[in-house]
Amino acid sequence: MTETPPATAGSATEAAAGERQLALSTRAARNLATTTKSVPQMQGITPRWLLRQLPWVRADAGTYRVNRRLTYQLGDGLVTFVNDGAAIRVIPPELTELPPLRGFADTALLDGIAGRFVQHEYAPGETIAEAGRPADSVHLIAHGKVQVTAPGEYDAETQVDILDGGRFFGDRALLGAGDGPDGAAAETWPHTYRALTPVIVLSLSPETIAELTERYDALRAHLEEYRNAPVPPQTRHGEAAIDLASGHDGEPMLPGTFVDYEASPREYEMSVTQTLLRVHTRVADLYNGPMDQVEQQLRLTIEEVRERQEHELINNRDFGLLHNADLRHRIQTRGGPPTPADMDELLARRRKTRFFLAHPKTIAAFGRECTRAGIYPASVVVDGHRAHAWRGVPIFPCDKIPISRAGTTSVLALRTGEDDQGVIGLRRTGIPNEVRPGLSVRFTGIDDKAIMTYLVSAYYSAAVLVPDALGVLENVEIAR
Repeated sequence: MTETPPATAGSATEAAAGERQLALSTRAARNLATTTKSVPQMQGITPRWLLRQLPWVRADAGTYRVNRRLTYQLGDGLVTFVNDGAAIRVIPPELTELPPLRGFADTALLDGIAGRFVQHEYAPGETIAEAGRPADSVHLIAHGKVQVTAPGEYDAETQVDILDGGRFFGDRALLGAGDGPDGAAAETWPHTYRALTPVIVLSLSPETIAELTERYDALRAHLEEYRNAPVPPQTRHGEAAIDLASGHDGEPMLPGTFVDYEASPREYEMSVTQTLLRVHTRVADLYNGPMDQVEQQLRLTIEEVRERQEHELINNRDFGLLHNADLRHRIQTRGGPPTPADMDELLARRRKTRFFLAHPKTIAAFGRECTRAGIYPASVVVDGHRAHAWRGVPIFPCDKIPISRAGTTSVLALRTGEDDQGVIGLRRTGIPNEVRPGLSVRFTGIDDKAIMTYLVSAYYSAAVLVPDALGVLENVEIAR
C-alpha cells in the first residue's frame, strides 16, 4: 500500500498561489464594455402568405359594394340541430332552409313539423335512399358523412357528391304525389345516398307529410303556391338568364333581353384592429441607445397587428374566408386525410386557382398521403421562396386556420384579383400618420404619469366577388 505524504506548509502556500486571480475577469470587464445585442425578437411572426398574395383594393369610402348579376335563391342552405343527450332535433325556424318551406312564417306550425321528424342511425356502408326508389321522404343529415352516387355508363357507380351534417335531400317530397314528370307519379331518387361514417338522419315519412298537409290549410296553401309558382329562366349557376339566339339562318325575330342585377348587393365595411401602445418618457429619454426604444416597441406591436389582421381575414364571422365560402363550394374529403383526389376535387371546382392555403400540419398530412400513393409533387418558387405545390398551384402555410379538438381542419383554394372576379383584400389607404398601407400610428399625448401613448390602427376587410372564387375542403383529418 502506498501512503500519501502529509501536506506541508510549503505545498499549502503553493495551492493558495494557484488560486489567486492573475488577470481581470471577464465579468468585471463587461462593466466597461458595450455588448453587441440584437433587436427584440418575437416568436409569433409568421410568413403571412395571405396578406402577401392577396391583391389589395383601395376602399376610399370605407365600404365596398359587390354588384352581381341577379341570382335566384336555390335553397341550398344548412339546417341546424340541437341535441338533448343522444336525442337530436331540428330547430323549427331552420326548416325554412328547405326550398318548399322558404318564406313560411307560421312558427307554431314549424314547431309541429319539426316534432314529427324521426331519428335514424346508419352504420358505414348502409343505404339511406336508393336510386330508382320513390323519393317520398325528407331526410336531414344531423351528423356524419353521406356519399352520393349514381349509376355509371359502364355498370359502375360514380361519385356525385359527399354531404355532411346540416345538408338535406328529398325536400320535394313535401309537395306530395303527383309531382313526377307525367304529373301522376311521385319522383324517384336520382342518386343513391349511402353512409360513409356513422350517420344520424332525421326523416319525415310520406304518411306524416300527407297527414300534415291534410290537417293544416296554411301549409297546404303554401306548398300549392310554391308548386304553381313559375320558375324564372336561369343559368346552371342560378343567375337570371340572358335570352340569345344562335345557329339561325335567314331573318328570324331576335329575342330581346337585359341583364338584371341584384337589388340588394353585399356590402363589405372596413374592419379595424387597434391598440394603445404606452412608453414611459424616462425609458425613451434615458435608454434610447443604441436602439430607439419607441421604434422597437412600435415594430413589434405592428407585427402583432398584422398577425391579428390575417387571423381576422380567415376567421371573422362577417368577412372571414372560412365563413364566406359559398355552400356549393364547400366539399368534403373522401376518407378523412387530405388525399391527391381531394385536392383535385377542390382544384376542379374553380378556374385560375392562384394558391391553396392550409395549416402547416395539413401540408404535412398531405405529404404523407402523397408518399403513401407514391406521388412526389414538384415545388414552386414564389417571391424567391420555395413552396409546396399541387398541379403547379402553390400550397402556402397558414397557422391561423383552426384545428378542431377532433383533429380536423380546412384547406382553402382561392382565385384572386378584380380582373378574374376573385377574392380581394380591402384597405383604406391615405389615412393620417400612415406608416404602412392601411396602418397608422398616431401620437395621442403624454399623461400626468409621464407615459407617452401611441394609437396603432389597421383598417382592412376581404371580399369574394363571385361564389366560385373561393372553395373550402372541410373536415380534413390530420391526426390519423
